[in-house]
Amino acid sequence: MLAQPPLSLYIHIPWCVKKCPYCDFNSHEFGAHAALPEERYIAALCADFDADYTLACGGDTVEKRRPIYSIFIGGGTPSLFSARAFDTLLQHIASTQHAGWLESPELEITLEANPGTLEAGRFAEFRTTGINRLSLGVQSFADAQLTRLGRIHDGAQARRAIDSARAAGFDNFNLDLMHGLPEQSLKDALADLESALSFEPPHLSWYQLTIEPNTVFYSKPPPLPSESILTSVQDAGHALLSARGLEQYEVSAYARSSSLQSRHNFNYWQFGDYLGIGAGAHGKISLADGSQPLRTRKQRQPDHYLRAATQPQANGRTSRYTAEEMPIPSDEIAIEYLLNTLRTRRGFSPAHFEARTGTAFSVIAKRVEYLRSQGLLCDSPSADGWVTTTERGFRYLNNVLEEFI
Repeated sequence: MLAQPPLSLYIHIPWCVKKCPYCDFNSHEFGAHAALPEERYIAALCADFDADYTLACGGDTVEKRRPIYSIFIGGGTPSLFSARAFDTLLQHIASTQHAGWLESPELEITLEANPGTLEAGRFAEFRTTGINRLSLGVQSFADAQLTRLGRIHDGAQARRAIDSARAAGFDNFNLDLMHGLPEQSLKDALADLESALSFEPPHLSWYQLTIEPNTVFYSKPPPLPSESILTSVQDAGHALLSARGLEQYEVSAYARSSSLQSRHNFNYWQFGDYLGIGAGAHGKISLADGSQPLRTRKQRQPDHYLRAATQPQANGRTSRYTAEEMPIPSDEIAIEYLLNTLRTRRGFSPAHFEARTGTAFSVIAKRVEYLRSQGLLCDSPSADGWVTTTERGFRYLNNVLEEFI
């Protein structure tokens, strides 16, 4: 029987001003003169949340309520919505939680925002709603690269947005920065990283541009750096971040202290539960009866999602907004757990593995010992009884993970 892990909430806002050529997220451009259906969408999100939350709790009584550990509002460009809209949504969610939950210093509520001037001007308003962390999609500080990436901001706007975030009271924020950009040299990549570090960010997501199917870049690939340059960038960048006090705790995540690590993302990586509401959002829900956790996916197209409010309940679905709902096959649960936990420097413990997967550790024990003998896994230096990758194992993480598949 599986215990219920911590519960997070992901909220998807699917609209953006312009679709970037590398983006494979569920995002949809809206016309320059079109009005976003903000009020209707927030009402749908509230109803969507109610259905999923009742499912996650196994009922709607006070005794069965599960605390929500973190919230992440992503997109699209969620910062195009007004603070008033998010206040309505967060107050609705708060009605299911304990008194004072929204003001709790333990609660992390992150909003993704683009560094355009429109969004930056709203930062102070967002802070008053209970949103206490921003994730700024900077991607690069180089104007030429931002143009190639299809971004609608420039380097100066990115810098102003970071200053605006701090002025609005966001002392906890993340900067999203890419490397491996078209024709980017080692010098260029490190200059971008130095620009980000000049702001002394509490958290940095630093990751390589990848070309995903169903994107403009996939059909028309840009000229990317060679493997040797990518390796040099990764090594030099990691050394620079470490020297400047940012500790890597996941493949592409760096924080100044453990208290500034992304609680929401860390719950994903520890195979926690998360509700996914909004167009195209995915969720993973462990049920109160201890049966196999469910994987959920919501209606992808925004207009379909909005119309679902007036549609009859689909057979076998707990929410009219759900497009797909299925148990995670038993033989996949342990693999998914390892794929997530080994992305982090913390790794996993036998007890944690068994609690989150319902599988005896003996099932993977021989694989673990083999990887130890190959110098790819070792005892964690920071947590008794935990297993983590060695430096070599972390560098060749895909090879480690393949041993469990």
